[in-house]
Amino acid sequence: MPKVSSKLKSEYAIQTVTNALRMLEVFHTESEMGVSDLARELGLHKNNAFRLLATLELAGYIQQTPSTELYHLGSRCLELGRAFARSHTLMNQARPILEGLARDVGETAHLAVLSGRQVVHLDGVLPDQLVLTGMRVGTRLDAHCTAIGKTLLAGEIANRGLLRSRHVPPQAPDGMAAVDLDTASSEDGMSQGFEAELLGGKLTRYTDATFADPAKLMDDLRAVQLRGYATDIDEFAVGLRCVAAPVRDASARVIAALSLSGPSGRLGVETLHGAAATAISAAASRLSSELGSPI
Repeated sequence: MPKVSSKLKSEYAIQTVTNALRMLEVFHTESEMGVSDLARELGLHKNNAFRLLATLELAGYIQQTPSTELYHLGSRCLELGRAFARSHTLMNQARPILEGLARDVGETAHLAVLSGRQVVHLDGVLPDQLVLTGMRVGTRLDAHCTAIGKTLLAGEIANRGLLRSRHVPPQAPDGMAAVDLDTASSEDGMSQGFEAELLGGKLTRYTDATFADPAKLMDDLRAVQLRGYATDIDEFAVGLRCVAAPVRDASARVIAALSLSGPSGRLGVETLHGAAATAISAAASRLSSELGSPI
């Protein structure tokens, strides 16, 4: 049996590799940058930043525009992205469902996963509409202000609860379940600690409707768990409405979410909680079933 190391994975991290990856991630929000700006952004000496750029350029992950001497992502990044999509079962199975949602409902459909307190949009399909919401594929957004993000936050909290619910307490002599107060107290503390970690810190207010108060956000997440879907009514941007539902794997854990988004003129509150919620819930259930979810 191989020896299991007790060290944290972070103890094995190579700083130079970490800096190279941080450099690539800068281009999530910047199309082109010069070596001095990159060094400043990453807190590196200019010579170190240049060496990283040179290495990444040789490997095809970074390219330089000769006329401006600015750097941008190279074609190798696109190749890796396409390879990820080809090998990702979730994305492959979600694609026809996204296409069906966009076609049948006439609104933009997205697939996303949770990364910390942010949402990463993996795929999306635009409808045949003159007025529509933009594609977010490859982008990150704060989770607390979007329907798909709140669905994933509620799902992550439920996932932790699912793990705890699998603990079967001992039975009392009369057949009633005996309660281990120490264990229950410990688990409640773990739950509260996780929620504090998930929702802690400052929640950015994007509009007057944004849940910037953690307590109010938690109330909304409990409502999401009860009804099975989340909505975003002008919480990220005024005039933008969204509805989202969770996607579960074979262990019934929430691993992703599907969403529909569109302008408030088409997605009124009644439609959002009616036809749109029904459509997104059915689509998420179908994808969950294809992934082997028992619920």
